[in-house]
Amino acid sequence: MSHQLPTVPHWIDGARRESGSGRTAPVYDPALGRQTKAVALADEAEIQAAIASAAAAFPGWAGTSMARRQQIVFRFRELLNERKLELAEIITSEHGKVVSDAAGEVARGLEVVELATGFPHLMKGGHSENVSTGVDVYSIKQPLGVVGIVSPFNFPAMVPMWFFPIAIAAGNTVVLKPSEKDPSAAIWMAELWKEAGLPDGVFTVLQGDRLAVDGLLEHPEVRSISFVGSTPIAQYIYETAAKHGKRVQALGGAKNHMLVLPDADLDLVADSAINAGFGSAGERCMAVSVLLAVEPVADELIEKITSRIAQLRVGDGRREPDMGPLVTEAHRDKVASYIDIAAADGAEVVVDGRGIEVDGEADGFWLGPTLLDRVPTTSRAYTEEIFGPVLSVVRVACYEEGVELIDSGAFGNGTAIFTNDGGAARRFQSEVQVGMIGINVPIPVPVAYYSFGGWKQSLFGANKAYGPAGFDFFTQEKAVTSRWLDPSHGGINLGFPQN
Repeated sequence: MSHQLPTVPHWIDGARRESGSGRTAPVYDPALGRQTKAVALADEAEIQAAIASAAAAFPGWAGTSMARRQQIVFRFRELLNERKLELAEIITSEHGKVVSDAAGEVARGLEVVELATGFPHLMKGGHSENVSTGVDVYSIKQPLGVVGIVSPFNFPAMVPMWFFPIAIAAGNTVVLKPSEKDPSAAIWMAELWKEAGLPDGVFTVLQGDRLAVDGLLEHPEVRSISFVGSTPIAQYIYETAAKHGKRVQALGGAKNHMLVLPDADLDLVADSAINAGFGSAGERCMAVSVLLAVEPVADELIEKITSRIAQLRVGDGRREPDMGPLVTEAHRDKVASYIDIAAADGAEVVVDGRGIEVDGEADGFWLGPTLLDRVPTTSRAYTEEIFGPVLSVVRVACYEEGVELIDSGAFGNGTAIFTNDGGAARRFQSEVQVGMIGINVPIPVPVAYYSFGGWKQSLFGANKAYGPAGFDFFTQEKAVTSRWLDPSHGGINLGFPQN
């Protein structure tokens, strides 16, 4: 008799809701290479039930005082901080990233929760007195209603926390559709909200596939959609949600470049390239995937990176190696295929991550750090987002050639320059057509009180994630023009008021 694997349920009306759809998807432990759970895939009735629950909870939550909402967000923050290692271990078991890396993910999400605890200040409107005689004008920020979040597999805790703490603090109710690949973190966070005192229906988790996504995109009660993922899906979500009259913040893909000038500290560059290229197995939208080496530094830099790769240990993330597996076998194979593509196009495979020794089960979804040199800029290995531990080196003759390559790409998410020349750095930050820039910083993810998002095909919609942009996105503004008449007013006057 086969062992029945557990199924990750929905969270509706403040409780786990077992699915009746009869549809599930496998959830793997990537370090073991085998299925350990299933996740429910919602049917139409469950989609409607999730959204109806959030819609029913909205009036009461929007009408809850700011003081009470703030207390609940503070309590969620305290509980999350106390138990963050527990959440990190859940992430590792389904995504595969090293536990310390998963803990770092939770910590970055916690920053946004902490920002949200100060939401009353960010919800203040403006006030102008006596704009015309006896007339005042002021503005009010109010919540939207039910908001939808569709999150990716690579950050199952941090990316949802870019959105839901701000949305909830501002008075909205949330329906989160997590990735089917690692769905358990969302349920864990839902239970934490319950413990923090959040009313039932304010935070809902709808497990599912494209049927659930389209349900959120098309349902009239859902007022906005927040998404992070690949560019084709981001574009689809943006166009579909906008067609149905929703606000959209859809963060797409990336092909992030690191420009290295000859005066840079090459040891710092090598360390940063390793950290930014291979952390979380390269499954980051802010990973550095292309190193633009301004000659004559490429040979020395490749030597330094190669020596550092040789010291890396790949294995089961629970054993605290340097790098874990990729999330699924199919994704591992897709990433590995780009090594063949690059080689066929004339690139040199300096370090090949296929078939490496690992500290883990043989069936895990392994691909070690890979270094490619002299990658042609016409190769798909250069132009497409690989989303894995593959770092490409492209040799350029000068600063201008490097910037031209960065700007000619379809994406504009993140980039970095490594130099000791302040003038070059200042010129770079002004000229380069990218939304997030690092100067001697390889992964320039802004802190929570700024906002995250790129340019070009890395962002669809006008709003970036979290920070001031997040509060603008999850609220709508009313402008009120008010006059309280003095009893001694001069009577009727049908003319247009002028003073």
